[in-house]
Parts: sequence; C-alpha cells; structure tokens
Amino acid sequence: MTAEEQIAAHATPTAGDPVRDGSITSEDPGRPGNSGRWPATAIFFLNGLTLSTYIVRLASLKSKHHLSDGQLGLIGMVFAVAAIACMQGVGPVTARLGTRPVLRTSLVVMPVLLALVGLVGGVVELVVVVMALGAMHGTTDAAMNTHAVTVQQRIGRPILNGCHAAWSISAVVASLTTAALERAGVSFAMHLAVAAAVLMAGGLLLGRLLVETGTRDRAPTPSPAQRHRGQRGGWSRQVVALGLTGTALMVCEGAALGWSAIFLHDSRGASLGLAATAVTAYTGAQAVGRVIGDRLTLRYSAPALFRTGGLVAACGLAMALLSPNPVTAIGGFAVAGAGASVLIPLAYSAAGQAKADSPEAAALISRFTTFTYAGTLFGPAMIGWAAEFAGLTWTLAALIPVLCGVALLSPLPS
Repeated sequence: MTAEEQIAAHATPTAGDPVRDGSITSEDPGRPGNSGRWPATAIFFLNGLTLSTYIVRLASLKSKHHLSDGQLGLIGMVFAVAAIACMQGVGPVTARLGTRPVLRTSLVVMPVLLALVGLVGGVVELVVVVMALGAMHGTTDAAMNTHAVTVQQRIGRPILNGCHAAWSISAVVASLTTAALERAGVSFAMHLAVAAAVLMAGGLLLGRLLVETGTRDRAPTPSPAQRHRGQRGGWSRQVVALGLTGTALMVCEGAALGWSAIFLHDSRGASLGLAATAVTAYTGAQAVGRVIGDRLTLRYSAPALFRTGGLVAACGLAMALLSPNPVTAIGGFAVAGAGASVLIPLAYSAAGQAKADSPEAAALISRFTTFTYAGTLFGPAMIGWAAEFAGLTWTLAALIPVLCGVALLSPLPS
C-alpha cells in the first residue's frame, strides 16, 4: 500500500466515526487538512524554549540563592533523575490514553513551574519546583517524540528532523532573548514570569490543534496480554540495541557541545571568544542539517542517510582534532554538527517503526528517550573523567570509531 493509500484509508469514515456521526469539532483530530505535522513540530519548539530558558538562567538562579557549584550540580541531578523516572511511565499512559491529553496537560503545567523557579525564595522550595519541572520535562520529551513518530507514520512522510530542528532553533531564541533582556535590566523573576505567560498561551493554543495519536487511533483495541507486554516488555533486546545507539550519539553530541571550546582554548591556543564559536558552529550546522533532513530522508532513505551522516560526523571530528589551526578546527566541528544532525531524529524514527501499530510502541519510544537522556546527562562527565587519564585530545579522538561503528552497525528500518 502506498503512502497516499494509507492516508486515504485513515481518512475514510467508518461506523462510529465522528465525521459520519456529525460530531466532529474544530479540535477533532480527523478533520480534513489537519495532518498534525506542524502542531507536532511546534511541541518541540515550546518544550525546547521552556527548557532552554531555564538553562540559560542558571547563573542567575545560582546568584539569587547563593549556591555553590556543587549545590547547583545537585539541583541539576535532581532535575535529571526526576525526568528519567517519569519517562518510565509515559509509554503505558500514552498507549492507553493517547499523547494528546498528556501533552495538553504538560504544555500548560511546565510554564507554571518555570515561573515558580524564579519566584520561590528558599532552597528547599527550589528543589521541589525543579524536581517537578524535571518530571514534566521528562513526560513531555517522551510524549512529544511518541506523538511525532506516530504522526510521521500516519502521513507517510518523515518529520522527525524538522521537529528536532525546531528544538535547536528554540535554544538559539532563548539564548538571544535572555541576552537582550539582561541588557535591558529585566529581572530574573520577571523574565521567567513573562516567558511562562507566553509559553502557556502557546501551549493552550497548540493543545487545540493536536491530533490524537494514541495506540487506539492506529490499531484495534489490544488484548489484556498485549497490554501487559506493552507495559512490561519495554526492555527487549531491540530496545536496548536502539537505546545504546542513542546513548552513544548523545555522548558524542555532549562532547562537542561541552568540550569543543575547552579543546580549542587549551590545546590549540584559541582565545576564549574564538573558542566559544565552536559550539555555535556545531549547533548552527546541526540546525541547518535538521531543516533539510526530512527531504534528504525521502530522497536517499533513512539507512543510507544515517550511515552517511555518521561517517560525515566522524570525518568532521577528525578534521577538528587533527588541524593545528583553530579556525579550521571550528570548521571541522561545523562539519561534525551537519553530519550528526540527522542521527538522533532517524534513530527515534527507527524506534517508532520497530513496534508500529502495537501497544508496545509508546513504551519503546519512552525507553529509547531514557537512553538518550542518560547520554546527555552523563556524557560530558564521562568525557571529563576520561580526559583526566588520557588527555582531552585522545578522549575526543576515541569518539571517532564510536561514530563510525554506530553509523555502520546500527540497523535502521527503511
């Protein structure tokens, strides 16, 4: 069956269909013309904007509460642990209820928690709010990827690269907005309160546009045995293999984001200002690659693009490490960002296709998100510990065969 026939099959009214019953509303996921692609992309932008606004104001948070580096690190760990813990329950919930009600709730609750981060006066209250924000972020992260993967399967066209591009762009928007507001003298609490109001308005509007993507929307009602496997079978060998791929990719990405500037400054003698542009080069090229990634997937197929992207990223990293010239090294990090841009979105697509039209699909994506988030959390720290023994250059060089191995050995469905 072609993609067009699949879409037509989904659009054909059946008994009990809201179209036939005359009960369709402006929010109904089945209304003509609502493929769900752009609302799915907007979720990533709002979630990224919320998290990035919190991250870029961590220095202000530290100053307000007179936190030490260790205390701020512990607060960050609380956030991450809460996020990972909540990811474990998102799969069964979205399989049973669908992603729409979960996202409509989390997109409204997250801005409230963001505002509270700027308003609470004590450290204990701050820890509680940050834990809740981490829990909501983990819930949203897993649910939005499940949502996007299902919309992609539904419309028969890749959209994951575009979704992750929106997340990357939101980080740039948050950074530039924060810089402008700080220059204008806007207080930390006021910034988070205004940002929360804007994000809540966006979440309320977006919630009305989301299509329903629960398991019940894509497959017959599962039997009790199927539901049991969907809830407890999320740690299969296939999940672990895909998850380790995601972890390896996020460790490599964390190395580029967290250590590229340090490498240029310490090992290549670049000034702090010039060294910082390595991160900009990597993230900028990554955003551009994700904008065009869906079209490249359609043209060349996911496995071919994944292999090519991984090898290009490895070549870019090798170029950055081998060049004695800081400017050329920055170009190498840009090449690495362009190559790596498509890898995580394609891996999420593979995770979604592995158990398509099954109650296990949502649980699998939730587990995969756990692996990627663990790589994001522990990757930079692992790089630092290894650099203590082997040196930063050799530690980063060890990631080149990792990228090549992931690119060549990870089996992705076409």
